[in-house]
Amino acid sequence: MPYPEMLVAPMRQQLENVGFKSLMNASEVETALNNKVGTQLVVFNSVCGCAAGTCRPGVIDAVTNGSKKPTELLTVFAGQESDAVAKAREFTLPFPPSSPSIALFKEGNLVHFIERHMIEGRSAEMISQNLQAAFDEYC
Repeated sequence: MPYPEMLVAPMRQQLENVGFKSLMNASEVETALNNKVGTQLVVFNSVCGCAAGTCRPGVIDAVTNGSKKPTELLTVFAGQESDAVAKAREFTLPFPPSSPSIALFKEGNLVHFIERHMIEGRSAEMISQNLQAAFDEYC
């Protein structure tokens, strides 16, 4: 059963406020991630504490303060849009399902992936630095 929209809306809005597009169904995910041009950053958003405390703040810092940035900023919400999340996870194989997590694609290929265990216990600054290094390399 999905989380109530009124619970996730503020968490979704945090990313949308800095330019992320929420992908709400499998078709939107497929269209976005089959794009073979440029780079796409996909955040698997979540209601958990590490998403709120370090993942979203780290991602927001990276995309607002980094010298380079992906062409498209995309997000799916685990525990909310199940079909969209399942489809997005197909693109991150062979990594197991993980949320929150962060995927960077270049020309349709997964080039950088931050799993939940790489978010837990890390600061927002560390996550931002990790992403900015990936942006510098791939964007």
